[in-house]
Amino acid sequence: QVQLVESGGGLVQAGGSLRLSCAASGNIFMINTMGWYRQAPGKQRELVAQTGPGSSTDYGDSVKGRFSISRDNAKNTVYLQMNSLKPDDTAVYYCAAFGVGIYWGQGTQVTVSS
Repeated sequence: QVQLVESGGGLVQAGGSLRLSCAASGNIFMINTMGWYRQAPGKQRELVAQTGPGSSTDYGDSVKGRFSISRDNAKNTVYLQMNSLKPDDTAVYYCAAFGVGIYWGQGTQVTVSS
């Protein structure tokens, strides 16, 4: 099993920045890709960013150029730096880990006020 613990959400004004962290524990060897998804009220969960083998990265179209994902393998932690935040970025952000199974964090609320 893999456990994921997120931190760093909160309330920020439009144009501001936040950094989310997700620490993984447990059977880390089961993970090859980690990332962030988000879900706004009444909408489907969508990819924000993910990082896989060889530090490959993939971003959702709506966050390209504003968000950056990074991974510290020594700390088993993945980060999401969010800049130039918009009200449309308001959502619950979920950390995800993929490999032998799919694992989700509990979610952290990000609210961007206009």
